[in-house]
Amino acid sequence: MTDQVLTEVSAVVAPEREADLLAAYRDLVEGPLPDGLVRTELLSGYDGHWRIQTLWRDHAALEAMRAAPEPPAAPRLFREVGAEPELALFDVMVRGGAPVEPR
Repeated sequence: MTDQVLTEVSAVVAPEREADLLAAYRDLVEGPLPDGLVRTELLSGYDGHWRIQTLWRDHAALEAMRAAPEPPAAPRLFREVGAEPELALFDVMVRGGAPVEPR
């Protein structure tokens, strides 16, 4: 088991608001990110289903972000495009991946 935690914020976004969501997410990840954020992705599924998955170093990093004066970014982005977000938290139990070879 690792100390990492994954947040998943999902919502159904109207087709006419998808470009707004993409632009807002791009702006978000170009700016400074919270301490302890390991990686984040915006994922598009079928029928307007979208999700933002974010991997945090540990629960303390996630709680520090939540305690900040500004609201968490992922739910805010969905609300800005008229979608109601749902949040799920997952403890990372096992990690794996292919080795990265130098170019």
